[in-house]
Amino acid sequence: MSNERRVIVHPDKAALAAAVAARFITKVVDLVDEFDEASVVLTGGTMGSAVLEAVNANPARDSIDWSRINVWWGDERWLPKGDPERNETQARAALLDHVALDPARVHAFAASDEGIELDDAAARYAREIADHAPANASMPHFDVTFLGVGPDGHIASLFPERSGIREKELTVIPVRNSPKPPPERLSLTLPVINSSARVWLVVAGADKAAALGLILAGASINEVPAAGVEGRRKTLFFVDAEAAQQVPEDLIVPGQFWTSADDK
Repeated sequence: MSNERRVIVHPDKAALAAAVAARFITKVVDLVDEFDEASVVLTGGTMGSAVLEAVNANPARDSIDWSRINVWWGDERWLPKGDPERNETQARAALLDHVALDPARVHAFAASDEGIELDDAAARYAREIADHAPANASMPHFDVTFLGVGPDGHIASLFPERSGIREKELTVIPVRNSPKPPPERLSLTLPVINSSARVWLVVAGADKAAALGLILAGASINEVPAAGVEGRRKTLFFVDAEAAQQVPEDLIVPGQFWTSADDK
């Protein structure tokens, strides 16, 4: 299947989170039924947590065989284990601690209090990615990668005008002097993100409208990192009405971008 890129607009943040959660459950059930497992890459942020909370609240949550789900993260804040600002901590509170995951399938980044330096933590996660890649591949098969988008257009911890967004060889990078606190982070690189079969960007709020407009208008990746996101099969932008305010109408056309109740 060729890559599809779509924009699906929902009226508000609550409806957005609920719709993405329902779609996620349906997709993962189908993937596990077909392939006996599924691999997802999680993101942080307000909407990242809101989607996981909505999955947890959905009556169909346990239709997923969670023991067959592989969990990864797109980036992480270099903070102590259990810190409330860590993406892992937020994901566990929102969903992961409430379902029967196989701990061996949960691949969290190292924490700052685990006796390892930032560069070594990046190298360790890169090895973990390589170790779980199928034969003749450099990384695992990711079925769904979730991303948020910052007001500056950043994704994961890949920021505008920084070397990280241009990295093509490494799979995981250490991030220093981040424009967002905390200053030190770990992040997957764009080639890893784009290796995913499906990339789902969940974008909400009026402060994201300008960035979304630039992304859809084909801004440079260096200036707007999210413009470089392209899943192998589908790239879906799930947005609320506020975030969609500056999307040019001429870009919302059949075959490229449109607003609709997307098909399953």
